[in-house]
This record gives sequence, C-alpha cells and structure tokens, in this order.
Amino acid sequence: MLDLKGKWALVTGASRGIGRLAAKKMAEQGCNLILQSRSVEHTASLEEEIKALGSDCKSFAADLNDIPTVLKMCEDIDALGVDVDIILNNAGLQIAYRTDYYKTPAEDYTVSFNVNTIAPAMICYHFLPKMIDRGFGRIVNTTSGIDKEPEQAGYSAAKAALDKITKDMASRLGGTGVTMNLTDPGWCRTDLGGPNAPNAPESAIPGVIVGAFTDDSVNGQIFHAQDFAGMTIEEAVKSIK
Repeated sequence: MLDLKGKWALVTGASRGIGRLAAKKMAEQGCNLILQSRSVEHTASLEEEIKALGSDCKSFAADLNDIPTVLKMCEDIDALGVDVDIILNNAGLQIAYRTDYYKTPAEDYTVSFNVNTIAPAMICYHFLPKMIDRGFGRIVNTTSGIDKEPEQAGYSAAKAALDKITKDMASRLGGTGVTMNLTDPGWCRTDLGGPNAPNAPESAIPGVIVGAFTDDSVNGQIFHAQDFAGMTIEEAVKSIK
C-alpha cells in the first residue's frame, strides 16, 4: 500500500456524507486536505477536525454547476503553492426523480452534466499535466450503479459520461506514474441517496478511497465500495488484483 503521508488531496463535496468521511480518512492516513464545497462555512468544522489530526487543510468554495467558478477554484488552489497529488471527485447531484419521465426537462441534463461530468473533467484536465510532470498522481472519480431507470436519466447519463472520460484518459496514462480509476459507493443513506438506502455512508469507506493507495498497475478500473465494507484500507488494497 502506498504511503501518502504529507501529500495533498483534493476532495470535492467534502462538507457532508461520503465526501466528509473520505476526507477525514485521508487525513488519518497522513494526507493534507483541500476541501471543496459550495461555501467554506460548510467545511469549517471538518477543517478543524483534520488539523486536530495533525494534517494541514484548506477550504475552497465553488458551485460545480458554474464551470467558470470551478476553473477559478483550480487557479486559486494553484496559488497555494502545493502539489495536488490526489483527487477524489466525490461531489455529485441527483437533480430529480421524474416519475413522469417523458416530461424530463432539458435542465435535468444540463445541470447534471455540469456537476457530475464537466466539473470533474475540468478538475482532472487542470491537475493531470502537473501530476504527469512530477511522475505521480492518483485520481478517483465517483460513478453510480444506477441503470435502466429513466426516472433518473439526467444523473445516470452524466455518470456514464464520466465513466467514459475516466476510462479513455486512463488508457493514455500507462508509464506516467499517474492513474485514474472509478468508484461506486453503492446506495447509501446520504442526502443524495435518501433515508431508504440500504447502506450507511460509513460502509463506503475505505472503498471510495482505495484507488488512491494502489500502485501504478491499477488503472482504469472501477471499485465497488461495498465490496470493501468492513475492511481496513490496508486489507482493501491487498484484496485488489
């Protein structure tokens, strides 16, 4: 398992749910954190928790539906003068559940693609060249197992597009020291998943971050987080073939 102590990890959607849990677990492994949410006030308490663990932490605000704001956030992160070696594109938006799905509005697609596809893609494109130049980087993009549900067409289509971007980009990263992988947290009781989901958010840890700790041979894969539920991060990494 890779030792990531002292490396900087960017976690989007870090204010709550799985993103918050993932950020804290990364800090427990010695990583410094860059936290994204829509307001720095939303991550203030988490920033304090992470610093109490001995890691450095910075918070940034960006609305992922506003792509120019996302690009500005990336530039502001550059201004920190640190190397972003790990990205967990955790943030996601399920805009609506359309029972009358033949009346799905175009906005379901435009907003869903901005938040779930374009924003994470722009973050990847911004930091990937720097990772390649340094010869190290780990990117984990969050996908979804939703399938054959036209009621959630905007969300599932946006995640499918992110899958394609991730796998295509991963195919060009061999030998660079940089990897891109996907993770599916499973249906969890988060604000997005709702109260009727079968899995606690904690069950997605360590599965959603395992791709950050694997070696260069693990690239372009999808990690189903529930397969690692109950494991330590060390056990999870060891189980990957």
